[in-house]
Amino acid sequence: MGAPINIIQNWTDIKADMIIDVRSPAEFGIDHIPGAINMPVLFDDERAEIGTIYKQVSAFHARRYGGAIVARNISNHILTYLQEKSPKFRPIIYCWRGGQRSNSFAQICSDIGWQTYLLDGGYKAYRKRVLIDLETKTPLIKLILISGPTGTGKTRLLKKIQQNGGQILDLEALANHRGSLLGLKPGERQPNQKYFESLLLHSIKKLDRDEPVFVEAESSKIGEIQIPKHLFNLMKTAPLIEIYMPLEKRAQFLVKEYEYLQTHTEALFRLFDAMFYRHGENKTNVWRKLAENKKWHDLANELIHSHYDPAYKSSSMRKLRKVECMVNIDIADEASFQKAAKIILKKYNKNYLKTFHCL
Repeated sequence: MGAPINIIQNWTDIKADMIIDVRSPAEFGIDHIPGAINMPVLFDDERAEIGTIYKQVSAFHARRYGGAIVARNISNHILTYLQEKSPKFRPIIYCWRGGQRSNSFAQICSDIGWQTYLLDGGYKAYRKRVLIDLETKTPLIKLILISGPTGTGKTRLLKKIQQNGGQILDLEALANHRGSLLGLKPGERQPNQKYFESLLLHSIKKLDRDEPVFVEAESSKIGEIQIPKHLFNLMKTAPLIEIYMPLEKRAQFLVKEYEYLQTHTEALFRLFDAMFYRHGENKTNVWRKLAENKKWHDLANELIHSHYDPAYKSSSMRKLRKVECMVNIDIADEASFQKAAKIILKKYNKNYLKTFHCL
């Protein structure tokens, strides 16, 4: 006799061994619970084929054919991914609405004897909860904004703050983008907007509300990803730390940070094309010529003067904002970022002095 199937409202309440998303790869690619494993009971082409049978033949023929495909796919998943799982294995299973696809998989897991949990309402219920939680939980965190012109190493500083015990919200890492027109590495893709929001909420839930959370100043969009309005509104009113670095050092830092673009000049030129509407033909041609001649330092200086600094000065995150703290980083090396991180933590993080005493 198999174990009972447990219907749950919240996946975080259960200490499961695995979260199994049985939707198609296309559905999974748009969004899923972070950490979930995709084991489709119907693959994309199979769903399309069954849909065609449903429309052109009958619902009965579609169900009969679909049932056989579902059984085969579930069997393959159990004989491969789940074959070595112990009798104590505890999976959470969900599909689009908590209907036939997840019930079919859950029933077989239950018959095997595994303690199986079924997410009530499936992905639709999960997505609704994400939107509610982003609205209600985001305003509860104590956000502190790290601002500064491009090339001052804000992301590097953010990592140092984290390494020294501070809490951070790394939006660029979640969005897989460096936050500028040169910010997406060639060949890489950003997550879907919905999955970004899932990852964002997952990160927010891990934060201690009693301690500050440091975040890099961004525009309302990171590449193609839109920052949710509740977080962006909080960023616009958060205390502001501004980073200063000498212009020459910023150019050197940019050359090193974007080194991958020096070997992907075609991708670099496409990015210049995206900047054409703002800067015109003459300016973008100057940048192309510098890149063709591999004058990377001169190109970095040009981009700072003509694009990045004017954009920073007019940005909504900085305009008419009081700078609460100014931090100077004279050289873009590890020691300087370490020192800056400790200065910031000493000022803002009450738990910092309990752990670090080297300032």
